[in-house]
Amino acid sequence: MVNPADLVVWLEEIDKEDVQYVGGKGANLGEMIQAKFPVPDGFAVTTASYFEFVKLNKLDVKIKHLLGSVNYDDPESLGQVSKHIKKLIVQSEVPPEVVKLVFKYYKSLCGIFKDALVAIRSSATSEDSKTASFAGQQETFLNIRGEAALIAKIKEGWASLFEPRAIYYRHESKLDQLKVGICLVVQKMVESESSGIMFTVDPITGDKTKIIIESIYGLGEYIVQGKITPDHYEVDKKELTILNKRKSEQMIALVKNKVENKEVKIPRAKRGKQKITDAEILTLAKIGKEIEKHYYFPQDIEWAREKGKLYIVQTRPITTIGNKDKSSDTVDSKKYAKDLIIKGDPASPGIGIGAVKILKSPKEIGKISQGDVLVAAYTSPDYVPAMKKASAIVTEAGGRTSHAAIVSREFGIPCVVGAEKVMSILKDGLVVTVNGKTGEVFKGSIVATASEKSKIQSLNIKTATKLYVNLAEPENARDVAQLNVDGVGLLRAEFMIAQIGTHPKKLIKERKEKIFTDKLAEGLEKICQAFYPRPVIYRATDFKTNEYKTSCAVTDLISLEPNPMLGYRGAYRYIHDPKVFELELDAIKYVRHKKKLTNLHLMIPFVRTVNEFEQVKKMINQNGIHRSGSFKLYMMVEIPSNVILLEDFIEAGIDGVSIGSNDLTMLILGTDRDNSEVAPEFDERNKAVLWALEKIIKTCNKHHITASICGQAPSVYPDLVEKLVDWGITSISVSPDAVDTTRNMIYKVENDIVSGKRRKNV
Repeated sequence: MVNPADLVVWLEEIDKEDVQYVGGKGANLGEMIQAKFPVPDGFAVTTASYFEFVKLNKLDVKIKHLLGSVNYDDPESLGQVSKHIKKLIVQSEVPPEVVKLVFKYYKSLCGIFKDALVAIRSSATSEDSKTASFAGQQETFLNIRGEAALIAKIKEGWASLFEPRAIYYRHESKLDQLKVGICLVVQKMVESESSGIMFTVDPITGDKTKIIIESIYGLGEYIVQGKITPDHYEVDKKELTILNKRKSEQMIALVKNKVENKEVKIPRAKRGKQKITDAEILTLAKIGKEIEKHYYFPQDIEWAREKGKLYIVQTRPITTIGNKDKSSDTVDSKKYAKDLIIKGDPASPGIGIGAVKILKSPKEIGKISQGDVLVAAYTSPDYVPAMKKASAIVTEAGGRTSHAAIVSREFGIPCVVGAEKVMSILKDGLVVTVNGKTGEVFKGSIVATASEKSKIQSLNIKTATKLYVNLAEPENARDVAQLNVDGVGLLRAEFMIAQIGTHPKKLIKERKEKIFTDKLAEGLEKICQAFYPRPVIYRATDFKTNEYKTSCAVTDLISLEPNPMLGYRGAYRYIHDPKVFELELDAIKYVRHKKKLTNLHLMIPFVRTVNEFEQVKKMINQNGIHRSGSFKLYMMVEIPSNVILLEDFIEAGIDGVSIGSNDLTMLILGTDRDNSEVAPEFDERNKAVLWALEKIIKTCNKHHITASICGQAPSVYPDLVEKLVDWGITSISVSPDAVDTTRNMIYKVENDIVSGKRRKNV
């Protein structure tokens, strides 16, 4: 644990709670060392050192004055201001106490009589979070040797906090330029024979069953830049078997040459070979799986191999999980085969249409106008202002882990990478359609106009059946709230809690409950504000022990179960271990009473018996929350007993139900959709399931309470939407990407009923 006054600390003294002192990168490296992952030794020059440096040289007033004159939309203005600020920093004096400590730690790291080569990595307090990677915003320095060079590079590292790209990025992210601190991580240099990046889920499709690894020869800078198209390997996460390999031909590599980095040509016989062995692929996958397990969250991991040994040099949460296509339209590849110009690797899903603008260097970013298709050999952080304006991005080199790919996914911009010779094939001004999901670029604007009209039309459609949206991430609330939806039908607690980074039971044990309540309330407030006054229905935690027993830190707090789906979860957990549920109620009270966001309501999941529901209701009342005209209490219907005894549950006092079609289908059919052996039997349109859905809706109508459905089924099966509306369902809640098609489907069914084309099934 780092103390606020610490100026320099060993990495092994740092953990993930120390972000404000050592930045995201430093905190993750320290956490991994403590967890015994293979991370190179090193130390961190903390943010306290940076702020002492700023204070000693009175830089804050000067920097604020310079930033006040910048035009953020003008690359030249950004460049000039950045140049002046960086010059101020590198010409200023480093506090003597910082110099003394840096020299002491450096000597201890490399030995008294030896000046070791080290890498200096920037770690700003705003980077490597769960919402933004800030990829490549500050500098990394490799092969640094000696005390004088170390201090000089530390000042350059501090100065890189004010690179034009970093100033612009913080402005766009609405961060205070002067409050962002920077730590510099000094580590023993890994002289990479091969290096690369690993994602513990597929960053394009979100497939959680795969680990994606990309690899090149030499130092990792070229894979991050996208200057080289890497090998691509896919590994089955559960079985740790290689599913797919694609080797690329690598012509050049960046390697250490004495104390400098040098670009060299790869020998012809080696160019097309696999960059690491199958055994190393599987070793990396195993490490990646363990890191994801440690952090509770999918990870974006940088790795390197030196003398046959694998090292982890960085990890951060993947910032783009759940980002949806920029457009719900698709391109029929067969239909438009004659218009296909080029195909590369899919890097960020969505359809982008615009005029091609070819950029040969970052100096040309002024050529890009809003809606253009940016085409470049590869991108670097200096391209970011232009990338924000683009409707799509296409690069000649790079893989799914390149700068272009990561930033495009973060911004939600369609992107294709590794499109060989695209700079010569495409011409400035040519209008193209880019399909980031398939990696295809077509001539002209070929997205079906009927689809576009349907999308526009749906924005103005009103229906008697309410359409809600399923939501999990507060960061997406503002964008999703712009859709034509009547509120949030299912706000999942689990993702917000996973983002806290520590299991709530561990926080309770350590008497840090306020961290949990504050973070949860912050997420709830953000969502309720975005949707106000539309209702937001928060489903309380439904932990399953197999999903959340992910850290050795909580092994003594959670028991392993033979069948977690039917085990210690939902209402039963609240009754027998009420502490986490009571913290959730505190967060709800805060948002409703203190923040006056009375559109927040509560839904109880997995209630086995009427007695369980009555006990949970009693707990809610005892915690100062009461059913009223402005606060509704809902119950999930996802167990056969809920269907059979629904009238008894209604009599116990509920304002409505929401059907969890996933669990209900599994429990009615006795099948596990996550088990590949029996998953084919999982079908929400099975007669038994349809009978249950109809009975639930008609029973709710009879007793004048609301009936909704929030499972996956309505998003997947349009014909099921017809049946639900026919039976008189009150509302349907779907994923954001299904909003437009579902609203149109509801509108059509209701119109048919009103016009007499269809008799309502009552």
